[in-house]
Amino acid sequence: MRLLVVGGAGFIGSHLVDRLVVEGHTVDVVDDLSTGSLANLASARALGGALKIHHLDACAPEFASLVAMREPEAIYHLGWCPPGRGDASTSARAVHSTLHVLEAARQHDVGKVVTAVPATALYGDVPARELPVKEGRESVPSGADGVVARAVVELLSVYRTRHDVEFTALALSCVYGTRQRPDGGVVAAFADALAQGTTAQLHGDGRQARDFVFIDDVVDAFVRASRRGSGLVVNVGTGVLTSVRDLWRLMAGPAAPAPQVAPARPDDVQRLSLALTRARIHLAWAPWTDLEAGLASLRA
Repeated sequence: MRLLVVGGAGFIGSHLVDRLVVEGHTVDVVDDLSTGSLANLASARALGGALKIHHLDACAPEFASLVAMREPEAIYHLGWCPPGRGDASTSARAVHSTLHVLEAARQHDVGKVVTAVPATALYGDVPARELPVKEGRESVPSGADGVVARAVVELLSVYRTRHDVEFTALALSCVYGTRQRPDGGVVAAFADALAQGTTAQLHGDGRQARDFVFIDDVVDAFVRASRRGSGLVVNVGTGVLTSVRDLWRLMAGPAAPAPQVAPARPDDVQRLSLALTRARIHLAWAPWTDLEAGLASLRA
């Protein structure tokens, strides 16, 4: 297949590119390198496959021309939600870039758009009795990020209904793995503090619980979504809750000093885990990496 990955130099995108190149696909990466890095693509470039890298913003007029020239069968859009960026201008660009990708797909008959939305933003706080949360539950978006995530899903649905642009949106729990920026998630932040010998920072009381899913498992879901799960939001996680305090103990050991306590972040969700029934049925996907094995791979 000929595939285009927007945000392909980022954390998730670069791991996806590795997998696609290994499988023999022709891959075009589009990235403005504002948060991604060419170093993340070193492994993919070393493989010597059919890979082209375009230093380009998906919001630029040239993006549609590139889609017309390269004729991808599917577009992975991973560039609309950069890690650690929650300001108003980033939220506006998220909707703008999604519109650009969908318009290019419509104009040039791209078969499918696959994207991701952060599950914590999309679903917000969910009562404990309703966890793990299913996709059919009416979401209560968490803050501006949640409103943007909901808007992206609505745009995908509109383009599918009106313009026959197929999509799959993966609602991702807390993804972790190599190449993740320290501001990209709590696992990466803790790993960076341990590597640098600095004091880790804990926002809130540490009882916030998350569903941590390993990057290789997530990439497998993305690969499957290019051919499956059309027209659906599909949860991708593990269904297992781990508190942030317990995560620190797993990573640092029981004798490690406690992290420095910082104020809780605005709109921080207290707990969230994802039900995986839809992923098993429509993507034939399930996670296979438990948290301890995934964390161990970061130390290898």
